Amino acid sequence: MLRDHALTAFSHKSAPLLALALLAGFAASPAGAQSAVAEGQKLAFDRGKGNCLTCHVIKGGDLPGTIGPELKDIKARFPDRNELVAILFDETRRNPQTMMPPFGRNRILTDKEISAIVDFLQTL
Repeated sequence: MLRDHALTAFSHKSAPLLALALLAGFAASPAGAQSAVAEGQKLAFDRGKGNCLTCHVIKGGDLPGTIGPELKDIKARFPDRNELVAILFDETRRNPQTMMPPFGRNRILTDKEISAIVDFLQTL
């Protein structure tokens, strides 16, 4: 009886950890990475959400703007992924004169959405 109770208690406590481990494994898998890249591209091209095309030329995007730099060779230009995340979150910290919206600070994009956009940008 005590053994069964201990096993049940362990199962209930470990279920959330198991779920997180599975999700982490999915995100790290090629299918998870492809999904994040596709979601990031969708957000970047979405005129109502990421809206990157308003200011940037991005390969595959329609009617791009020219206010910001062309988004290409991103992984070479920003080898530190965290730097790119910080730019999307709030570029005004690094450059107070920027026209780049603070997507994270103003809650335009969630941390997960910013991460997906960075995943996409790193493929350019």
